[in-house]
Amino acid sequence: MKALLYASTAALALSHAAVAQDRPAPEAATGTEANTAAIAQRHMVAAANPLAAQAGYRVLAEGGSAVDAMVAVQMMLGLVEPQSSGIGGGAFLVYYDAESGRVTTLDGRETAPLAADETYFLTDAGEPMGFWEAVVGGRSVGTPGTVALMAEAHARWGDLPWESLFADAITVAEDGFEVTPRLAGLLTGGTAERLMTFETARDYFFPDGAPLAPGDIRDNPEYAATLARIAEEGPSAFYSGEIAEAIAAAVQGSEVNAGLLAVEDLAAYAVIERPAVCHDYRGYEVCGMGPPSSGALTVGQILELVERFDMPSHGPDDPAGWHLFIEASKLAFADRGLYMADSDFVSVPVAGLLDEAYMDARAALIDPEAAMAAPAAAGEPPMREGWLYSPDGSLELPGTSHVSIVDAEGNAVSLTTTIESAFGSQLMTHGFLLNNELTDFSFQPESDGQPVANRVEPGKRPRSSMSPTIVLDAEGNLELVIGSPGGSRIIPYVAQALIAVLDWGMPLQDALDLGHVTNRNGTTDLEAGTAAADLAEGLMALGHPEPNVTDLNSGLHAIQVTDDGLVGAADPRREGVALGD
Repeated sequence: MKALLYASTAALALSHAAVAQDRPAPEAATGTEANTAAIAQRHMVAAANPLAAQAGYRVLAEGGSAVDAMVAVQMMLGLVEPQSSGIGGGAFLVYYDAESGRVTTLDGRETAPLAADETYFLTDAGEPMGFWEAVVGGRSVGTPGTVALMAEAHARWGDLPWESLFADAITVAEDGFEVTPRLAGLLTGGTAERLMTFETARDYFFPDGAPLAPGDIRDNPEYAATLARIAEEGPSAFYSGEIAEAIAAAVQGSEVNAGLLAVEDLAAYAVIERPAVCHDYRGYEVCGMGPPSSGALTVGQILELVERFDMPSHGPDDPAGWHLFIEASKLAFADRGLYMADSDFVSVPVAGLLDEAYMDARAALIDPEAAMAAPAAAGEPPMREGWLYSPDGSLELPGTSHVSIVDAEGNAVSLTTTIESAFGSQLMTHGFLLNNELTDFSFQPESDGQPVANRVEPGKRPRSSMSPTIVLDAEGNLELVIGSPGGSRIIPYVAQALIAVLDWGMPLQDALDLGHVTNRNGTTDLEAGTAAADLAEGLMALGHPEPNVTDLNSGLHAIQVTDDGLVGAADPRREGVALGD
């Protein structure tokens, strides 16, 4: 029976890839050890799972827009990659409109319950909860924003009927999908123990008491029914009525760590259009998501700081170039910890953090021949408040997914989407997992008598590191669409890839394959099993403490516009593909 089900799933995937008018199956860049970039002339999608990419590809081939394809991809990701994103989470969208040349950002980040306050993650003794103690159960769940973001974006930029975009995900949820090695691999150890806390998730991921294994076929009829309702009724089916009541009941009725999320929070949720944070980098315009994401500002500061040095001359094998990257990262993460939070609640000095004179002053702190001590101190950018917050040292854990899409009209989507850490809060209802985004807030509301900018407040959105990015050339034309999962390491993953492409002229796939070097204003991490690990000696010669050689599991997905057409690339560290036509 398993072999027959596998054949059925494989046939379904093939039928989705071989689209209308008997077009040939798309060329793909796949998540393997030796990826090859995908080349296309009309449109391209890069996503973290082949079925998700194929769903988006089919929509593009049928004349859909980049946003239409995004909806189809997200709905499939929530099924086949449930550990990373889904309708129980949130997302940030950076959108490029080819006709106007305008970059727009939509904030679909989760919100804290209106009943929450700054003591939300404090124990009865007034001490911050332990991180994993806070994650599991209802307390960590914020108001999901993904469905609202999909609907808002589709209302603005969609071409195909809303309901048609759910068809592939509903079919695969009903028929079953093949469990991937990555999903199965997470159903072990501490992650498995947490996921088995609640009966609904335990029964889904551990049928008959055993974890799903690679190649198993897993259906999800409840998710299919949920998607069918959203397809027919629109986002109101999610934010009111039975589904909203079930979400609130799961959170408030959690036998472990009950939370405060209520149906009123769901009914009040709204997507926010925010100004894109854009800055010049060596003649390119790099645009991303501003607060409550720290992504564009921190990536922007790293790039602005290294721009003041001859980074192109160093190349990817030169420890001196990585030294500059590490030093810039320390300074940027120092500012991130002090100033960045939800700008609807905190006055974030966005312009000041990228001010040319301020960047000159911060770059002067970088000695090309000697490492500074970590942690570096935050600076004093112009246009900040007259009083300062206390630093926030909370760091997001790896999770999340990223989608890059370019349609036939040249419009582009850079979407980073998440339920936070693996399997979110571990709570599941109506076929989908609920997020644990509220653990991205600072558990400590104040320090040394001063408030932490990223503390919990009613209706506030927690700070994020998600860095969906779109790069334009000097004439304002689309150049690059990129982003990654990876918790707070998203920022150096994206910044490094941009330097590899824009400074070192590396082919896109090579830039994504490149071994990672990260520093979040502390220890330097070098990616094990790559050439990056060989940089340790050269970095120590420049005064860096011995780096930590470790697994650095990015999930970069990118599309570049070249003279030869669209080039798509998928990170070999995960299971993604790039499909183009």
